[in-house]
Amino acid sequence: MATVNNGDWPSRRDLSSDQQKQELIAILDRAAAVHVNAIFLQVRPMADAFYPSALEPWSQFLGATPDYDPLAFAVQEAHARGLELHAWFNPFRGNPTTALRAYNYGRFVWMDPGDEAVRQRALDVISDVVRRYDIDGVHLDDYFYPYPENNGDFPDEPSWQNYRGRLSRDAWRRDNINRFVRDLYASVKAIRPNVEVGISPFGIWRPRHPRQIRGFDAYAKIYADSKLWLQEGWVDYLAPQLYWPIEKREQSFPALLHWWSRQDIRGRGIVTGISINRPATRAEIARQLALVRDERQSVGFILFSAHTIMQNPDEFDDVLARAIGRLSP
Repeated sequence: MATVNNGDWPSRRDLSSDQQKQELIAILDRAAAVHVNAIFLQVRPMADAFYPSALEPWSQFLGATPDYDPLAFAVQEAHARGLELHAWFNPFRGNPTTALRAYNYGRFVWMDPGDEAVRQRALDVISDVVRRYDIDGVHLDDYFYPYPENNGDFPDEPSWQNYRGRLSRDAWRRDNINRFVRDLYASVKAIRPNVEVGISPFGIWRPRHPRQIRGFDAYAKIYADSKLWLQEGWVDYLAPQLYWPIEKREQSFPALLHWWSRQDIRGRGIVTGISINRPATRAEIARQLALVRDERQSVGFILFSAHTIMQNPDEFDDVLARAIGRLSP
């Protein structure tokens, strides 16, 4: 359930608190009706908060300051319907009021992952939520260093110049993210060991892994070594975003699903990210869900995103209900 730019909820910034609650309840009711078991609610889209916070401002996407706690309300209503509620954070995207080291890059403000204070703020924000709310999980998506825009490099020269180690600049950037993911896992588990920590990385770790795969190199371009996080046990599950059709050979859904399954040497679990926002036939989604069900180390799927379930294109909820019925023990 994306909140950035009012993607899924709330649908507009001018809604009253009661209207926001009504929209959220409608999404949760639909989720329960099609028998999904978890909601991933974006609670920190841009160094802001969908809950009262001493660390960051109320999110602009809520409009006027609400007279209720959206996260507490979401947890309560999700649990009342038998749904888990996972809090989804963006660790490094900022906003124009961000006081930490940040840069205008592309369309957004980005905090510098090479700055220790930036990394620590993200850890503090997440730890605060884990302490104060009865959430079931902490979730990150695929934004670490920003995706390259306009062929320009991320302007982190000051933090790079402060570094006194022996790593190359690319390796240093990856190390910044690796240490953040490691410390995040340790921080959450120290507070509440039963809270699950998961990440939805870009679906391709590196081109040619497996050999037929071509496309964006997340390891080299956004410095996300997601295979390492899985194999080091710094996540409880990994949810690679496999947002491509089955028949597209160079970004093959089944080939990537099988490759990720084989990387899960600790048995943490692969939770496949499936896009239902992009044009896809009912039959395509049904086939993808069948592949997920049959793959070793596959323990489920995450659907992006909520508004498509509400619209129910091509009787999608029937496909979903049938698939989940077969997935259930």
